[in-house]
Amino acid sequence: MNTVQAHRGPDQHDQILLPGCGLAHRRLTILDPTSGEQPMATEDGRFTLVYNGEIYNYREINRELETAGYRFEGHCDTETLLRAWQHWGAECVHRLRGMFAFAVWDAKNGRIHLVRDRLGIKPLYYATTARGDLVFGSELKTLMAHPDLSRRLEPRAIEGYLALGYVPEPLSIFADAYKLSAGHRLSWSAGDGEPRAEAYWDVDFATRAAPNEAAAADELHARLDDAVRMRLVADVPLGAFLSGGVDSSAVVSLMADASDDPVKTCAIGFEEATFDESDYARRIADQYHTDHREHRISGDDFGLIDTLVDVYDEPFADSSALPTYRVCELARQQVTVALSGDGGDEDFAGYRRYRLHAAESRARSRIPRAIRKPVFGALGRLYPKLDRAPQFLRAKTTFQALAMDTAEAYCHSVSMVSEDIRDSLYSLAFKQELNGYRVRDLFTELAPQAGSEDPVSIAQYLDYKTWLPGDILTKVDRASMAHSLEVRVPLLDHEFVGWAAGLPRDYKLRRGEGKYLLKKSFEGHLPNDILYRQKKGFSVPLADWFRGPLRDVGAAALQSGPLAESGIFEPERLQRIWADHQNGRSDYGTVIWSLLMLSRFLEREAGVQPVASYA
Repeated sequence: MNTVQAHRGPDQHDQILLPGCGLAHRRLTILDPTSGEQPMATEDGRFTLVYNGEIYNYREINRELETAGYRFEGHCDTETLLRAWQHWGAECVHRLRGMFAFAVWDAKNGRIHLVRDRLGIKPLYYATTARGDLVFGSELKTLMAHPDLSRRLEPRAIEGYLALGYVPEPLSIFADAYKLSAGHRLSWSAGDGEPRAEAYWDVDFATRAAPNEAAAADELHARLDDAVRMRLVADVPLGAFLSGGVDSSAVVSLMADASDDPVKTCAIGFEEATFDESDYARRIADQYHTDHREHRISGDDFGLIDTLVDVYDEPFADSSALPTYRVCELARQQVTVALSGDGGDEDFAGYRRYRLHAAESRARSRIPRAIRKPVFGALGRLYPKLDRAPQFLRAKTTFQALAMDTAEAYCHSVSMVSEDIRDSLYSLAFKQELNGYRVRDLFTELAPQAGSEDPVSIAQYLDYKTWLPGDILTKVDRASMAHSLEVRVPLLDHEFVGWAAGLPRDYKLRRGEGKYLLKKSFEGHLPNDILYRQKKGFSVPLADWFRGPLRDVGAAALQSGPLAESGIFEPERLQRIWADHQNGRSDYGTVIWSLLMLSRFLEREAGVQPVASYA
């Protein structure tokens, strides 16, 4: 189990076998290379710790613990965490500011404690075996190395994956394995039966009293500066990803202000001008005199497909994993730690979909539900899917969304493969296994916990619970750790996130301008055409790939092999999807990509056990 995650920690490894518990660890050395080896135990042997992550306020915690009589042998945050647990127990988590996934074995009580950070930056999987043992690890592959763990597929995970492009928490692709959700902890001993997780933190979107705009912008800048400076502590080379967008540019500007040496930055450029933003990254690098490197990739970098299947363990359909893998590969040539700008869109309503959701919600609020659902529901069913028509004629998705409530509509808007298409693909036997479950059920269950009735705040909350840990942070963690690179995300500092969540919506999304206050706070620090330009983002030309260089690969995946034999799908419908894409009747590029990545996962996991009734 420890060997298969060697990429996460190439510098040191060890294991310890105790009565009732075995712990192992792979270390990527960031702080104090002369100490901090794990597993780490207290002198009396009661508590033993294995830990992945960084506690940024460890020095502050150390001072408090020293006042309480503790003495530290080294200068590593691992020892801080162990002493904090020894002193405060499970409540120590409320003092931690950082990213972490850790396990503490309490030998006195025969109990294991698992804890994951508030935003889900660091991953943690767990499962119970057929023998009743609890196993856990940083990646799903560590669990699957255990011989007693079932490889039975989870139907709800397949539904979630096809809808969203990733398997949403707390599910994994396997029925007996789970992700410990962000902001949750778990305590278990041999007599407890099935483990149960509980939340210890949540982001609250209840609007609080806010200072005037100018004061709020100043406070934002100061809070983010604090979050960045905390993340500059390392005993190894440190740098940053620089895309040329607002978020990464803001982080780099603050790093440059805090550092006497040039910041090491790296960027990915694309041969297709439609996606390329390397000129903007270069401008910020020149402005702040960074040590800048960039690498250009072509739009046909699909040779990584099988590599990504190995890296992500579960089916993962976000095609931006391709350039993410490449930029991590580039960064690792110079640094061991990189700061990123991830989180800015979620914090300050930067995604275009928030604007569309706000507009739909206004329309939805003006029409009584008794009229809205049947009228727009019928229009959504009857209106044709016009992929190749001008934008203003593609109203089917809008009609469908107007018939729904807020959480359902947001799920509909973020789905990579629509519920209509999924329903048409699933076999009758698989639908019976789902027993009526649809991924929108997860969204409707989560939405009331947002602490707000504002539809944009609800959408942000849903992203914090689904998209951010399931897609963005998973994508970056696996791609970076595949290269033994640590990525730190100051915009997801939990104190900063909590402060931003309580701001009025008008400070985030104003007159169609997302990230309004963030942009205001960096006026004078970043050029206005960087702050207020339309971000391009990255999108693989999937439609063209499957009519060109990946035509044979796509045909093989949809017309034979694991997908057709799984019992999950109707083979005739898979072939129809392929034919309609090839003749140009519809653009099913995203659908085919999702199915291809699932097919490659099934090929890789030769021991996968379909649920019996649809096998």
